[in-house]
Amino acid sequence: MQLTETHRPTLDQALETIRTRAYWSPHPEHPKAYGESAPADGLAAFEALRGSRFDLDQPGTDGWTGGEVSPYGPELGIEYPHPDLDVLLPAMRAGTAGWREAGPETRALVCLEILSRISARTHEFAHAVMHTSGQAFMMAFQAGGPHAQDRGLEAVAYAYAEQTRTPAAADWSKPQGKRDPLQLRKTFTTTGRGIALVIGCNTFPTWNGYPGLFASLATGNPVLVKPHPRAVLPLALTVKVAREVLAEAGFDPNLVCLAVERPDEGIAKILATRPEIKIIDYTGSTAFGDWLEANARQAQVYTEKAGVNTIVIDSTDDYKGMLSNLAFSLSLYSGQMCTTPQNVLIPRDGITTESGPKSYDEVAADLAAAVGGLLGDDARANALLGALVNPDVKARLEAAADLGEVALESREVPNPDFPGATVRTPVIVKLDGARKYWESADTEPAYLSECFGPVSFAVAVDSTADALDLLRRTVREKGAMTVGAYTTSAETERAIEDVCFEESAQLSLNLTGGVYVNQTAAFSDFHGSGGNPAANAALCDAAFVANRFRVVEVRRQA
Repeated sequence: MQLTETHRPTLDQALETIRTRAYWSPHPEHPKAYGESAPADGLAAFEALRGSRFDLDQPGTDGWTGGEVSPYGPELGIEYPHPDLDVLLPAMRAGTAGWREAGPETRALVCLEILSRISARTHEFAHAVMHTSGQAFMMAFQAGGPHAQDRGLEAVAYAYAEQTRTPAAADWSKPQGKRDPLQLRKTFTTTGRGIALVIGCNTFPTWNGYPGLFASLATGNPVLVKPHPRAVLPLALTVKVAREVLAEAGFDPNLVCLAVERPDEGIAKILATRPEIKIIDYTGSTAFGDWLEANARQAQVYTEKAGVNTIVIDSTDDYKGMLSNLAFSLSLYSGQMCTTPQNVLIPRDGITTESGPKSYDEVAADLAAAVGGLLGDDARANALLGALVNPDVKARLEAAADLGEVALESREVPNPDFPGATVRTPVIVKLDGARKYWESADTEPAYLSECFGPVSFAVAVDSTADALDLLRRTVREKGAMTVGAYTTSAETERAIEDVCFEESAQLSLNLTGGVYVNQTAAFSDFHGSGGNPAANAALCDAAFVANRFRVVEVRRQA
């Protein structure tokens, strides 16, 4: 395989881009970029997988399991290998010596070849993501395809940079005055910690799975992928491609394996405490993330958990642009993104705008109207909303309407292509955010807990200062992946920044155009900070990769 000639320029560009934080992507976002036949070929490849047995030829298979049902209705009918861990885990470790000896550059280039082959099948992956996560096709194509691939490449770039920070060899000489100097020849070899476990999520199986997978593989670790039971196919395809590339490059394909669980087996807990597992990447509920951090003591654990994302509205000089931007942010993928805003904090005395003051009630009503207008056409609504990923989201959505005055009712959107899909527009509920409520020792207000799905709260606060106090408490205690704010005051802007600096929350200010608070760009934006309860790591920075390997020194007498 001509890895250096093919992929070294891409690696070099990725290294430069994480330094400059500029825009760059080697993976096209537009479906037409993949060739005229790619859409039909991708759909055909996906359809061919349905009702089949997904054989990976990996050791320790003791049976078959499956059961994915598309959020759009159809059963996928795919069976996957079920692992005997006592056979699979030792087999995964068998190839680590050769992978370690390959060195950081070869490992990085093999990872780039894996990503390149995944990229060539982006249309197939898009259907797999769509029919396991419920994302609309275009979002599944972009977020599950090129954006996920960018995040994987970004992790490889950081991994390479950190591993090559130390030279591979050095000659050491210490003067001894009149005596001969002390001389040693030293070599420094990066070695992985052990088997890495990736615990996949239901909503973004590739986007959230690729950073940990490629960070661990590039730093010399075998990787075991444990997908969410409802979203196996995208990661199973990933594992299959990785195994093919590893074998063709002369490495043990068992460096990447798949572990699919039987119903109610709870294999993630079993794996997480196995002594062979040294690294864990997890995206999902706070409860299980906390359990992993407390119980997987033998492993380095990276978690992205729940958070309560907040928007503070103080003032704006583009009222219509603000409403349009927020409406899109609240609606995209039915609010099922870890970065979707939930709480919109609005002073009860209103805000100032370029067209005059707007009361709290007006802002809430206008935001509801903006969402309603955006989603008024069923075809557009389906393209933005996708389908609810599971029944729990629907239950939360329906229960939210009883929490307060409803500014915008959720409505069902029929999907003519997939009659079995559950498509719902967001609900916006008006709540009182007076300090006496959220400082009370009694039951916490609803807006202080994550209500995952298309649920937003328009929270009336006594002042912008109170909004910032509530923001601070929310981020400190509940965590936040994103914070957004609108203000025309330089002083208020600085105060908002100070809260986010002190509580380690990623902030977007005065977004009114085509960039949204719940979107992040690989190589430039940090996803999460690792500094508040929503996540203990950021995607992607040096800290995300540096503790996945160790440098082992060998000294020889010169």
